[in-house]
Amino acid sequence: MKVKTILVSQPQPEGDKSPYFDLAKKCNVKIDFRPFIHIEGVSASDFRKDKINISEHTAVIMTSRAAVDNYFRMCQELRFAVPETMKYFCVSESTAFYLQKYVLYRKRKIFHGKQTILDLMTVIKKHKTENFLLPCSDIHKEEIADKLEEQKIKHTRAVMYRTVCSDLSDLENVNYDVLVFFSPSGIKSLFENFPKFKQNKTRIACFGPTTAMAVKDAKLKLDIHAPSPKAPSMTMALEQYIIEANKAAKK
Repeated sequence: MKVKTILVSQPQPEGDKSPYFDLAKKCNVKIDFRPFIHIEGVSASDFRKDKINISEHTAVIMTSRAAVDNYFRMCQELRFAVPETMKYFCVSESTAFYLQKYVLYRKRKIFHGKQTILDLMTVIKKHKTENFLLPCSDIHKEEIADKLEEQKIKHTRAVMYRTVCSDLSDLENVNYDVLVFFSPSGIKSLFENFPKFKQNKTRIACFGPTTAMAVKDAKLKLDIHAPSPKAPSMTMALEQYIIEANKAAKK
């Protein structure tokens, strides 16, 4: 079956530079973007039920922009004035720079890893005496907390936002040749929005092992998987599949 249309379950990239736009042009396919999930902040009243005292912590671990936004939102709602002495440990440089939205970057103690929690742990281990707060979603990777516990670093997990399914009802009568997923939550949203969904001739693409497992658990056929040695990115995996599928369709 030839591939002509693709739906990526993420927000459309900002600006006009994206490997997806290059893919659409190179392979002559139509690519649409639509987030299947979105973030909702936990209310201050719900957060208080966890009995977490933010003021007891001397450092914050920021794993994403959502973590940054919801940490400062929660502090504001709880009327907690974040002290200038607060230390920030960010999983990547881009997340660290995003802090400028809330703090004077040059006047704060901000540390960051290269891209993964393993990079960041090298930095965190040099500050073992700190009491870390880990703002996170209700659905989060256990890896970070596991690494902190492994190193016996004092920390508190604080659920400040939730990952919820988006309303996709307007897509009910729209069909795509390929659906692209990046998290198990995306698969959950698909079936929450369309309980009677049948894959039929639709190809499923996914990124990461946990998403692949969710696809199989949902009894769907996984056609395109990244990362792999031949396709470290989702766009590369899609391109390789499209070229082969469209070549076969011509025969």
